[in-house]
Amino acid sequence: MPTPLKQKFTLSHLREARAAGRKIPMLTCYDFTTARLMQEAGVPALLVGDSAANVILGHSSTLPVSLQFMIEITAAVRRGAPLAFLVADMPFGSYQASVAQGVRNVCRMVKRTSCDCVKLEVTSHHVPLVRALAAAGVPVMPHLGLRPQSVGLLGGYKYQGRTADEAAAIVALALQMQDAGAVAILLEAVPPEVANAVVERTTLPIIGCGAGPGCHSCVIVTHDGIGLTPTRPKFVPSLAELAAPFREAVAKYVRDVSSGAYPAAQHQYTMTPPERAKLKRWTNKEDLS
Repeated sequence: MPTPLKQKFTLSHLREARAAGRKIPMLTCYDFTTARLMQEAGVPALLVGDSAANVILGHSSTLPVSLQFMIEITAAVRRGAPLAFLVADMPFGSYQASVAQGVRNVCRMVKRTSCDCVKLEVTSHHVPLVRALAAAGVPVMPHLGLRPQSVGLLGGYKYQGRTADEAAAIVALALQMQDAGAVAILLEAVPPEVANAVVERTTLPIIGCGAGPGCHSCVIVTHDGIGLTPTRPKFVPSLAELAAPFREAVAKYVRDVSSGAYPAAQHQYTMTPPERAKLKRWTNKEDLS
């Protein structure tokens, strides 16, 4: 049986988990109903990812999703899972123009959603922004490795840290982010050796997304894990195959309505006999009074 969350999961708990060697599960979430069910299932940490652009809106990349959309769905997830550690993804274009733009939009996200942390896909150029946000009291989770918002620059969705030099650059960037005041790091699509190097050389909780078993937490896109997307990335486990039963449930509704099996008597509301007789007289053009 699931064990629902009983208390608020915080950054302190995430740090304690790193110190104790406990692994923290994290899933993506994009709506109130799913968030409620995830809290009831005991998921301690949720990421409202800009992957919503793909799995919710049907875009081929994460780039088109807007800040306002991300604010709306993050606020919905917060209402559904008030006890989870909630990470909000800042979408492409919401923080790249300047430090001032980034601080303004991140503060807007935090104030309107009550999220616990914001995630930024970063390079070394974002060190001043991370430092400014930390100074403002905002917990920041830099996203390193494969950065979907930079897919054009990276030349596609390819795993990172393939060479020793690339691995060293990722570790160096992680240390820069730590020095700038980041509270955790999300590391996507890198070999385990790279993730282990980041874990060993930093003091922050490291959330892996296709980064091997050495990370302190793991996150996947929920839709991938439950079989709702056409393909499943190599690093995503098969939690369930829900597409087929969902299609069959909807197909059954189509059959039942088409055949007249639905709505049946148990699905209908009733009138009292006197009111039914009164309505019948009215339909027969009699006085309704």
